[in-house]
Amino acid sequence: MKARLIRREVLPFLLSLGTLALATVLIDALLHLANIAWIGRYLGIPGTLLILGSFGYSLRKRRLIKAGRPLQLLRWHERMAWLGSLLVLVHAGIHFNSILAWLAVVAMLINVTSGLTGKFLLDRSRRRLEEARQRMRQHGMAADELDEHLYWDSLTFDAVKQWRSVHFPITLAFAVLALAHIMAVFLFWGWK
Repeated sequence: MKARLIRREVLPFLLSLGTLALATVLIDALLHLANIAWIGRYLGIPGTLLILGSFGYSLRKRRLIKAGRPLQLLRWHERMAWLGSLLVLVHAGIHFNSILAWLAVVAMLINVTSGLTGKFLLDRSRRRLEEARQRMRQHGMAADELDEHLYWDSLTFDAVKQWRSVHFPITLAFAVLALAHIMAVFLFWGWK
């Protein structure tokens, strides 16, 4: 059981974060080997646009837009945010010339980790609650008895769903730092 839990729940989470880190290092190394590391300077723009595009899911969820199916938009949100984060990380590189930029990168990494944590926790909680519900139905448990047995699990699932209330301020902090970095670039970058 423990090995299956690790394989189904922990490894996908770690693999997603590890792949992000490895892809960042590989792309940055390839750019340096090809002597075109200057391209990394401009990867922040498409990375930011991908991250902004990933907010379509949040807008749909809050009914600010009506287009798109929520589940499909959630998948796009996950992929676009991951890819955008990859490009921003390559853009950031290993340069320590701006504290504001590094604060934005750290906030972005915390945001990505928070998003992945929420994704895996919420999915796992939903699955386990439904599996328990199905198992109890198969044993012939009545609906009111089922609700009584699953009361605490349902409360726990509702608490896990509140993860979004933590993810949102993290996203907001990242957005503010990223915007401050972008404004600083426009103000202080020698546009040649």
